[in-house]
Amino acid sequence: MNLNYAGKVVVLTGAASGIGRGLARAFAEQGATLELLDRNAEALAAVVDELAGISPVSGAAVDLADSQAIAAFAASRDSTTIAVLINNAGVEYATPLRDTGSAADAHWQALLDNNVASMLRLTRALQDQLTAGSSVINQASIWGLKGVAGFSAYVASKHAVIGLTRSLAWELGPRKIRVNAVCPGWVGTEAAMRSLRVMAEASGRSEADELALILAAQAVPELLMPADLAGTFLFLGSALAAPITGQALSVSHGEVMH
Repeated sequence: MNLNYAGKVVVLTGAASGIGRGLARAFAEQGATLELLDRNAEALAAVVDELAGISPVSGAAVDLADSQAIAAFAASRDSTTIAVLINNAGVEYATPLRDTGSAADAHWQALLDNNVASMLRLTRALQDQLTAGSSVINQASIWGLKGVAGFSAYVASKHAVIGLTRSLAWELGPRKIRVNAVCPGWVGTEAAMRSLRVMAEASGRSEADELALILAAQAVPELLMPADLAGTFLFLGSALAAPITGQALSVSHGEVMH
């Protein structure tokens, strides 16, 4: 299906790896004009080179913790309206309750800043470059819909992403701008596999056994891959999803049903 992204600008953060890289390719194949952001300049340049022959694409090495860098990016853009803003960038690591080291509080706060405040900063900076029909899509997680031992900061951040999404949907709705969140389940990314190793170590199980238990909790017991998420994002960014806003869509092979 052609979702008519030709000539439409898609701004995507965390585009240099994992889910973001997969989304960049999916939107490129639909003809979108891509503006890709990531703080890893070298990896981002590789993605831009990879997609340059498919659709118009540019990259900006931006640290979303830096408000001045975000403002500079917003000011550097031309007058082209942003059709889709995808706040995908984030980090994932364990924050067990028993971690009382000197850096524990800093790790907790840094994760929330990375996963939630960064979305607010960028959306705020680009809000006047969105218009009626624009779509904002925030990357959440099924862990934003449930609790998980040992990952309290990450889980709290993803719950917060959903709350932010619903609030911004009300705030931007009068301008006919939609805001939704996507809640992926277990995706075969480097970050997810790091979390799997942590969970396996905590349980005393092998990584294979830990993954088997995770997949057994899904209606379809298969590991998702980044490409499996593309259709949901393409749909939410398109006019086909015009009535949908303020939603948190679980894309988890049925691990979470609500």
